[in-house]
Amino acid sequence: MLRLLANENVPRLFVARLHQRSHDVRWIWEEQRGIADPRVLAEALEQRRVLLTSDKDFGELVFRQGKQASCGVILIRLVTRSQAEFVDRVLSVLEAYESRWIGHFAVIGNRKIRIVELPESHRETR
Repeated sequence: MLRLLANENVPRLFVARLHQRSHDVRWIWEEQRGIADPRVLAEALEQRRVLLTSDKDFGELVFRQGKQASCGVILIRLVTRSQAEFVDRVLSVLEAYESRWIGHFAVIGNRKIRIVELPESHRETR
């Protein structure tokens, strides 16, 4: 079971499907709509959830600004014909690579999936 924090730009249909599949998902749109990206990332860390987003700004936060992201970030850069296709494709990738998300920054694109382990400097120290 995945523990996810879906950013507010993640479609409602996808969040609903995650719930149907018994994944533990919280959705920023319902809980804290409009909070800034650094706060979204901080929430993912505090809740120990993998962040799911379509917002490229999270790459900037993690790799250029050095924000902690040990929770893992999945950036979805997928163009599909319908929300149903989006849901089916992303859900199959999420579940197939379930054990790889924590401590990684991943990009799910139309043609490939890139998963990069975050350097120690980007990991949370406790």
